[in-house]
Amino acid sequence: MDIILLERIGNLGSIGDVVTVKDGYARNYLLPQKKALRANEANKKVFEANRDRLEKENAEKRGDAEKQGEKVDGTEIVMLRASSNAGQLYGSVNVRDVINGLTEKGFNIDKSQVVMGHPIKTIGMHDVTIALHPEVHVTVKANVARSDDEAALQSQGIDVLAQMFEDEQAAIEEQAAANQIDSTLEPGEIPADMLDDTGDGDD
Repeated sequence: MDIILLERIGNLGSIGDVVTVKDGYARNYLLPQKKALRANEANKKVFEANRDRLEKENAEKRGDAEKQGEKVDGTEIVMLRASSNAGQLYGSVNVRDVINGLTEKGFNIDKSQVVMGHPIKTIGMHDVTIALHPEVHVTVKANVARSDDEAALQSQGIDVLAQMFEDEQAAIEEQAAANQIDSTLEPGEIPADMLDDTGDGDD
């Protein structure tokens, strides 16, 4: 279906562009949301008659979104979740969780503005895009952790999972040292300090 865009849409185009999209996308989303008009002669005339007003309204909305974006951009929301030792969540963090976190910070964000390709399923710092306007996108930080202490470490840029792995490795190495295991020896080789180095005893 050929349509006239009434606002900038992703990779489709800008206000006034005539583009071809799948019928379902137009009927189910673009037309009912008043983001586009069918590209027939009557609608083209209507659009041209209203182009100045539409462009002015869009500029005002973009300006408002930019002001809001300055406040929202870079906001960190902490979400405490249970996870396995490997950092896999028992469940996931989704759009609703992000909205709730932003609401607690005093931001009024609609679920349609949260851009998440897929739910978050591991602990760590995750970037989430917020589309405040077709031309204004900002990023918030979802700090997913198992405790407030972990969240604080992640806020400082510490990779909790990597730290956990390093701690486990250190513990293994300490255990090996405690058992006096010389990892440089080949199987069956005798440590040098156990060899008799006094010679063969012949005078």
